[in-house]
Amino acid sequence: MRPAALVIPLLLLLLAIGVSTGVQGIDRLRVAYRWKQLDFDWPDSKDDDVRRAFPSYDAADNLPLGLEVSGDRLFVTVPRWRRGVAASLNYIRLNDTRESPPLIPYPSWEAHEYRDDGRSPPEIVSPFRIRADRCDRLWVLDTGLSDILGSPEQQSAPSLLVYDLRRDRLLRRYPIPEEQRTPDSLFANLVVEDHREDCADAHAYLADLGGPGLVVYSWRRDSSWLIKHHYFHPDPMAGEFNVGGVVFHWSDGILGMALQPHEDGYSTLYFHPLTSTAEFSVGTRLLRDPKRADTSEGFHEFRLLGSRGPNGQSSVSFLDPASGVLVYALTNLNAIACWRAGSRYTLQRQGRVYMDNVTMVFPNDIKIDRRGTIYVLSDRLPAFMYNRLDPEDYNYRILTGNLAEAVNGTVCEPPRTSSKDNNDALDTRINRLPSSRRNSATAAITSCGRSTILLMTAAVALAALTQVDW
Repeated sequence: MRPAALVIPLLLLLLAIGVSTGVQGIDRLRVAYRWKQLDFDWPDSKDDDVRRAFPSYDAADNLPLGLEVSGDRLFVTVPRWRRGVAASLNYIRLNDTRESPPLIPYPSWEAHEYRDDGRSPPEIVSPFRIRADRCDRLWVLDTGLSDILGSPEQQSAPSLLVYDLRRDRLLRRYPIPEEQRTPDSLFANLVVEDHREDCADAHAYLADLGGPGLVVYSWRRDSSWLIKHHYFHPDPMAGEFNVGGVVFHWSDGILGMALQPHEDGYSTLYFHPLTSTAEFSVGTRLLRDPKRADTSEGFHEFRLLGSRGPNGQSSVSFLDPASGVLVYALTNLNAIACWRAGSRYTLQRQGRVYMDNVTMVFPNDIKIDRRGTIYVLSDRLPAFMYNRLDPEDYNYRILTGNLAEAVNGTVCEPPRTSSKDNNDALDTRINRLPSSRRNSATAAITSCGRSTILLMTAAVALAALTQVDW
């Protein structure tokens, strides 16, 4: 049999002998917290001045959307979808063992209070997603929008707020310049490139799903620039969603982003629009050079990687730099999936980490901490927007687990041995064969190449067991 003809039977053999193909994962996330409705850690005081500062508070209007982990705190954003939101940036302690802990406003209640009889907006208006860096800074991308589902009001310019997590104070506020946004702009996600030793040499990439566009911010320069590309736009063929029985149509641009750092201080940015089933990539060396990014040469440095297939629309993603595993949400499928960076972006190379039609209805944010713990927030957002949530049911959840265990048995599982170890193991197996079969195995590997090492190992085992010459 010719080596090229071995592919199909060997794939069947791999399944037969239990070699993982990553089609199904093992559901190893657990629900750490869950809420029917959100409540806050209101101060205990008889006069209750803080409660009086939030007269419009309505628990039903408060929906968690973004999360981040830093130290012993798990941060949660609560955008001002409706008028009854209390604090739009909060945290809980990771050692809090209560099922539904109240949210603690960050950095203080005062940062969320409206002043002058409600005419002056608070320090933080309405962030969607946040990011903590290795320099103990919390980057908050504030949309500045209030009452988004009612009578939307741009109460302040979309801004990047950066807090010192050691002292819990505002370090910098950067309003996004008018020429870098449109009337339809909605800055809904950000990633922070902070892996150089110099904390001043940090860059934030701000996704405008309504523009659509990508704003690049330099901490050292305290300035930003706008990048435009066709790949940021929604796919009109992917605009229909069905989440928990709620059917709706969205036309949102770039939202999901994840960074894979490189030794030279730059990264690969993986990204996708929300209304799309495709994944793209571009190097941040290009994005940090606005003049070159605006050229025809720069335009073609953006890459189409592949597709997530039917119903493969994805909200957010996160790449674990230690393992190179990219984890992303599948909004239509109530699932979390994965892909190992550097491999081909095909359906066969994408694995399922978690899927549940109760606990994972609309996964809306994902983070992985430096210890390899994954956190996922699910919030039933479409039902909140277009229908109503049952206040007697658990609507919001944060799930967690160990990333290595979550991807174990999937195609995303990092290789346990080096290429040299695999080659040595294959050579050992070949040398144990009778000389006639040993010669056939060597010839087949020479023809096929050692990139097919798993398939060839299975073929050698089959030849040894069946005593059939190739």
